[in-house]
Amino acid sequence: MKMTYIGGPTALIEIAGLRILTDPTFDPPGGEYQAAAYSLFKTQDPAITRASVGHVDVVLLSHDHHFDNLDTSGRAMLSDVATVLTTQAGAERLGAPTRGLVPWQTHELALPDGGTLRITATPARHGPVDGDRGPVIGFVLQRLEDPSSETIYVSGDTVWYDGVAEVARRFPVTVAVLNMGAAHVAVAGPSHLTFTATEGVEFTRAFPTAIVVPLHYEGWAHFSESRREIDDAFRASGLDARLRWLQPGAATPIASLA
Repeated sequence: MKMTYIGGPTALIEIAGLRILTDPTFDPPGGEYQAAAYSLFKTQDPAITRASVGHVDVVLLSHDHHFDNLDTSGRAMLSDVATVLTTQAGAERLGAPTRGLVPWQTHELALPDGGTLRITATPARHGPVDGDRGPVIGFVLQRLEDPSSETIYVSGDTVWYDGVAEVARRFPVTVAVLNMGAAHVAVAGPSHLTFTATEGVEFTRAFPTAIVVPLHYEGWAHFSESRREIDDAFRASGLDARLRWLQPGAATPIASLA
């Protein structure tokens, strides 16, 4: 099992030869992406180009309707992927080969070595209770034949709330890939739309067996917290030993993160 950080919310996870990509974003920096009431600005190149990533078996798409989770190049690649898992609303918009899931629904995939990977959709809330900019889902990845293998949680764009806490009660998460950065857009007022550093600390306390791998903290102008704020919050809480930063573009064995 290996993980490669590409940029923003995008990472490549490799499990027994199966290649899984989270929220694909491969556009170059400098673009402005117009939404209904605001614009998003990309500020950083991906660490690896789409061509260099090569074959992808599965895309875990937390949601399709924000460009910082699915930019133009990311959207173009979906037709080349056998399995794309996202929200039901996203699957209706994107069409085949996308499959829509609701929280706690599962999808199983055959691994190249003969094993089985179970992917469970998890709840997510993209902002405050009265300003959710979803729908969004997260994912839990488990290899069924080997209970001792890592259980990976991919949060998608969410804040800390009861739905995320329920994941801790249901799964023995060992690697938590969190979309952080405290994303903020003016139309949402003062509310953040993804994990703040403080919420990341609260998450870590609630998931006692998990190490935390941050994503979604650089590369877009609307991310209001960077690596510095995350490092500072974890250090101040005495939890910095459970924080892991991936080197951009380098494949990191997941076992070495533990």
